[in-house]
Amino acid sequence: MELSIIIVNYNVRYFLEQCLRSVDAAVQGIEAEIFVVDNASTDGSMEMVASQFPHVHRIVNADNVGFSKANNQAIRVSKGKYVLLLNPDTLVQEDTFSASLAFFAANPQAGGLGIKMVDGRGNYLPESKRGFPSPWVAFCKIIGLTAMFPNNRILARYYMGHLSNKENCEVDVLAGAYMMIPRKVLDEVGLLDEDFFMYGEDIDLSYRIQKGGYTNHYLADSQIIHYKGESTKKGSLNYVYVFYKAMAIFARKHFTGSKAGFYVLFIQMGIFLRGLLAGLSRIIKKLGLFLLDGGLAFSGLYYMKTYWERNHRFVEGGEYPDVFTYYIIPSYILLWMLTTYLQGGYDKPMKKTTAIRGVAIGTVILLIAYALLSESWRFSRALILLGAVWTAFVFTVNRLFFDWFSGGKFFQKPDAEKRFFVVGNSEEAKRTTNIIREGGLPNAFIGWIPVEEISLQKGRGSDEVAVGSEVMADKKVNTAIGRWEDLEDLMSVYRPNEIIFCSKDLSVEEIINRMDGLMRFGVEIKILPPDAHFIIGSNSIHQQGDLYAREVRGLFLPLYRRQKRMFDVFASLILLLFFPVTLLLFKQPVFILKSALRVLFKKNTWVGFSSNSGASLPAIPPGIFEVGDELSSVNKNHLRSNLNLLYAARYHWREDAEFLWRKLRSILLI
Repeated sequence: MELSIIIVNYNVRYFLEQCLRSVDAAVQGIEAEIFVVDNASTDGSMEMVASQFPHVHRIVNADNVGFSKANNQAIRVSKGKYVLLLNPDTLVQEDTFSASLAFFAANPQAGGLGIKMVDGRGNYLPESKRGFPSPWVAFCKIIGLTAMFPNNRILARYYMGHLSNKENCEVDVLAGAYMMIPRKVLDEVGLLDEDFFMYGEDIDLSYRIQKGGYTNHYLADSQIIHYKGESTKKGSLNYVYVFYKAMAIFARKHFTGSKAGFYVLFIQMGIFLRGLLAGLSRIIKKLGLFLLDGGLAFSGLYYMKTYWERNHRFVEGGEYPDVFTYYIIPSYILLWMLTTYLQGGYDKPMKKTTAIRGVAIGTVILLIAYALLSESWRFSRALILLGAVWTAFVFTVNRLFFDWFSGGKFFQKPDAEKRFFVVGNSEEAKRTTNIIREGGLPNAFIGWIPVEEISLQKGRGSDEVAVGSEVMADKKVNTAIGRWEDLEDLMSVYRPNEIIFCSKDLSVEEIINRMDGLMRFGVEIKILPPDAHFIIGSNSIHQQGDLYAREVRGLFLPLYRRQKRMFDVFASLILLLFFPVTLLLFKQPVFILKSALRVLFKKNTWVGFSSNSGASLPAIPPGIFEVGDELSSVNKNHLRSNLNLLYAARYHWREDAEFLWRKLRSILLI
């Protein structure tokens, strides 16, 4: 056996499927075995492997045992002359394995090999080659100097930024995402250290390989896509802590005496400074707008209150009571902030009118409450109206400022026509179109760029395009707009938002090479795997592959999840309030009572997703009733994923109300 490929998986089913397809293509002509070790995934990963990749060896853990232990489980039973540790969120070129094996054949002293990695947009990932984290190197990395000076020999030693990423070179550390090692080397230096749960195990093994008299190398002759490399939240405090813990284990293991203590001290300094910056940044991001809104709104209302009592309400003397100043006015502001929050006024992106709409709703509530209060609590209707105008103005100006400060990321851009390029043959292009349509974008422009030779014939004054014998008159559906060779020129003309490559018709090498030239357009790049009903893309790692749910809308937005929760609470309270009537009218009053209580305490939602759909969906509680309940079981199984996605993408509380009423009406006694 020449090569053993080991993939450790944890809840990334769709990435794993695409990875295995690329691995199958890359092992052609190589005597190889493939292992997938699963760390207690709950997304159906191993069922997918069993059904679609029966030749893959599966090791299923009941618990998440960590990266090191999971890899070691497979290494111990593998038989290959070379062992490759590969992340599931990668896509390898067809020549990647053969190029790696050829490198070892030409360099017998090589003990480990990494490879050039790019993210889902084609950007080079600096972790492809790294230096050992000495105290100074680790300190520069944690404090952020490495990111600020990425090519400096002294400050960017962690990523060896002074070495060209286009040339093969000797490095210190191999990235765990792609780590090929001869078995004889593993036999000499040992397997991965299982004290490292996450992070640091690749550094430790790379260090031991060098201590064993071998060299580690970076291979630029081939390349892979590594999705997770671009989206790991390395600025988070949790990452800094986990990274520190791994580096401390490394220091205590390989350094002795004062050197180890000095190393840990440097790391602790970095942790403190980085943690302080991360904490301040988090406070500003999370509470900055809240505090600014509340502070400015109160300042303005306090001035208005003072002016109004001196010039209108208490001209002869007197003033508003302290309870109005310090309790009632803050209550007004909190209500305006709450209604603005419920309208999405603290979510990004938002509409420019969101704050005005939120304050207007709050004002209506205040005026209704004002009319119901006794005379002693009616302080001033005028101050409510003036305060509402001031608050709406303040909220809007604050958001305009934050939008300017963030470089235009605060507000939704005007709804422009979505433009997609689909690169592939006609069959795959149509399949891609269907997935996009099912994802809730029925009016998107989808331009088709065939990869085979085509003849384009445009009639004068017509939008029709002839493709062989097929004529597509609807310019919204898979219109062949040009040739594969002219892709970059077509990008300049049409300026699409997104380009989707059909990997059934294109090699991974062709896709990656094209990505390099497309980066300057700032376009989203996606890949449709063969025979799959999902599209993998540069921003999909958090969704673990989606049924074209990339267009963030509906329940994918916090605003609509809050609206759904408000409907759940309202419906539950109504049913509980009228429970005596429920006893007389419904066949199953106890079921309704229990359901209302479970929904009220967020154990369930009234309308939820069909279970085991395989789609990547927003996190909501299980439903008392499920989308698709009214379909036959056969149709339900066939349409489950699409119904779930459409429900999530097009959510409106009225649909929940209508659905719930239909279900309740079905169990009426009358």
